[in-house]
Amino acid sequence: MDPRLEELKRKVKERVMASLDFSKDISDEEMYGLIDQELSGSFKNLAMSVSDRKKLRDLIFHSIRKLDVLQQLIDDPRVTEIMVNGTDNIFIEKDGRLFRFGGRFESREKLEDVVQQIVASCNRVVNEASPIVDARLENGARVNIVLNPVALGGPVITIRRFPDEPINMARLLELGSLSEELRDYLGTLIKAGYNIFISGGTGSGKTTFLNALSDYIPKDLRVISIEDNAELQIRGVPNLVRMEARNANVEGCRPISIRDLIKSSLRMRPDWLIVGEVRGGECVDMLQAMNTGHMAMSTGHSNSAVDMLSRLETMSLMGMGELPLPAVRGQIAAGIDIIVHLGRIRDRSRKVLEIREVENGLDEQGRIRTNTLFRFVETGTDETGRIKGEWKKEGDLKAREKLVAAGLTL
Repeated sequence: MDPRLEELKRKVKERVMASLDFSKDISDEEMYGLIDQELSGSFKNLAMSVSDRKKLRDLIFHSIRKLDVLQQLIDDPRVTEIMVNGTDNIFIEKDGRLFRFGGRFESREKLEDVVQQIVASCNRVVNEASPIVDARLENGARVNIVLNPVALGGPVITIRRFPDEPINMARLLELGSLSEELRDYLGTLIKAGYNIFISGGTGSGKTTFLNALSDYIPKDLRVISIEDNAELQIRGVPNLVRMEARNANVEGCRPISIRDLIKSSLRMRPDWLIVGEVRGGECVDMLQAMNTGHMAMSTGHSNSAVDMLSRLETMSLMGMGELPLPAVRGQIAAGIDIIVHLGRIRDRSRKVLEIREVENGLDEQGRIRTNTLFRFVETGTDETGRIKGEWKKEGDLKAREKLVAAGLTL
């Protein structure tokens, strides 16, 4: 910001705060009125355009009532990621590219106030004794916060903003994330009750894709979603139960983990379980649900569909303890039917890179057998530099019992 506007913002804010009557509630309209009154007195000897005045007015309001310099970024639908590294270094991801943002916090104290405002809004706690927390904003954006002494350069805030309207399959088709054939193929598998696991790296669109796939769940079924931080926007399901994990807090509330929620959900007569992401021992409970007649979908981080199986083995061992590896692999092979692997390729677009069937059983070396169904193959680039390609079918689905039982065909 122009240093002249920065100084004026500071002075006007101080005057507004000094004039507030803290014995009564003040509406947003009244707050804007107080700001306008102070600004009018400050403009007598200062030439300023209408656009600069409006910008300054909003900045002062955001500093008092909202999340200061972050508010304009949170309100911008084109900004998908906000990264705050201390008071001066703010970076954003916009239209798939990373930029440095020109704004800054006026002080470290203001940044810390914003941090406390974020965590208090969702009943979380973060301080030097517990310096890491996950939270969310009112618009559903996911927030991760790290404080001193872990963050040496000052508070670190990372905000992942999701679209106001969830991206559906039609939009994914427009973006070229998959083909119509894959859409219909996966939709049929979900209607037949196949357990699907979505894998991919950070920012590959796993949560978005899981949300889009959930549209194919029959609307007359009972669906339970379980997440660390509520991000899914499942719509059109009347019998929907949403649950969110809880951290311990200073008031003595004990933590409620994903494992606790999965165990509880199995007593709630679910038809479909949707677990936002598995990162550890909760993988065991998800697999047990899949192996006891419940239909389920979930996501996890990995570099490929095969790597996802290795990660699932590791996470299961974290939760099962001394269980032999062949038994763990048997649980994975029996529980998960399909792995859909997503990726972000060179042109920054997100695509379905691979769909694999997980066969029920192990091979001669004791490893989980898989069957590649579709794979994305690059064919070149267009005049704008975007990668062109096609999804080649490499195999046929072997386990068709659920399709037959549902009366469906591929």
